[in-house]
Amino acid sequence: MSGPALVTGGAGFIGAHVARHLLDAGREVVVLDDLSGGFTENVPERARFVEGSILDVPLIERLFSEYRFSHVFHLAAYAAEGLSHFIRRFNYENNLIGSVNLLNASVLSGSVERYVFTSSIAVYGAGQVPMTEDLTPRPEDPYGIAKLAVEQDLMAAHDMFGLEWTVFRPHNVYGELQNIADRYRNVVGIFMNQILLGKPLSVFGDGKQERAFTHIDDVAPIIARSVEIPESSCEIFNVGADKPHSVNRLAEVVADSLGVEPDIDYLPARNEVQIAYSDHSKAERLLGYHPQVELEEGIGRMAAWVREVGARKSKPFGSVEIIENLPPSWRADLESESQ
Repeated sequence: MSGPALVTGGAGFIGAHVARHLLDAGREVVVLDDLSGGFTENVPERARFVEGSILDVPLIERLFSEYRFSHVFHLAAYAAEGLSHFIRRFNYENNLIGSVNLLNASVLSGSVERYVFTSSIAVYGAGQVPMTEDLTPRPEDPYGIAKLAVEQDLMAAHDMFGLEWTVFRPHNVYGELQNIADRYRNVVGIFMNQILLGKPLSVFGDGKQERAFTHIDDVAPIIARSVEIPESSCEIFNVGADKPHSVNRLAEVVADSLGVEPDIDYLPARNEVQIAYSDHSKAERLLGYHPQVELEEGIGRMAAWVREVGARKSKPFGSVEIIENLPPSWRADLESESQ
């Protein structure tokens, strides 16, 4: 049996699900999370929880020395693509520097057999659908740039030190345990929270943007299982739903799942990729991966959970670095909070 697995971001909803699958497979799991976007109740009971940041190098060094991790599942990130233009320093510190801190510790420990990293289809940029792993990445926002930089650094670390890695590029993941209070990322959670609060659904632009919204059950199991599949070593995989839907269609499905009519507030368009969905044939071929959860089914599962937990209050992001060209609705939120 391999040694303990470290799951960063394990109090967030994707990390918590990955941790659960690892535990179900008989692995010892240590969860590291700063609780900036997750909740302690998300952490599986059998996992050992450490509250802390991937920016805390002494803490990371202590954990790697104490536990001698055999696998690192790095899922900690602030995944707000649109907001990343306006929080550039925060984005690179959390999504790039934090990842490098873990990479350094993995190399220095001598015990890590595999570093599993959740990247994003944000690395591809626009006009490349369906997105395949052999495309030349052209990220259009700081979030995608940071993710691509980590991917490239993992490749360099393998060439220099022999550290094995696996990269997953999931997209538009939603599901139970998601932080529905975050107003800048995860549109499904945003919509559900707005409905519970009696607010209209905020849609940027005309709502014709297309995404392949992916239930967590089509992502977490394969991430957890990947280290047991030799073919996954030093490979990049797209994972997620196959069928794209417009944001307008998503709004209809979410509203129906919570028993209301869709009330949409169309806001000025923001700078974003209009159509984004990926091809998953590589994961199907090498990993036996097959997404199973259709949109209506997955939204229904999440809606049932949301009814139980109820609405959650949210606050504007407190560290916006650039105000210029910030979407008007986000700027209004900041101004109202400061009054």
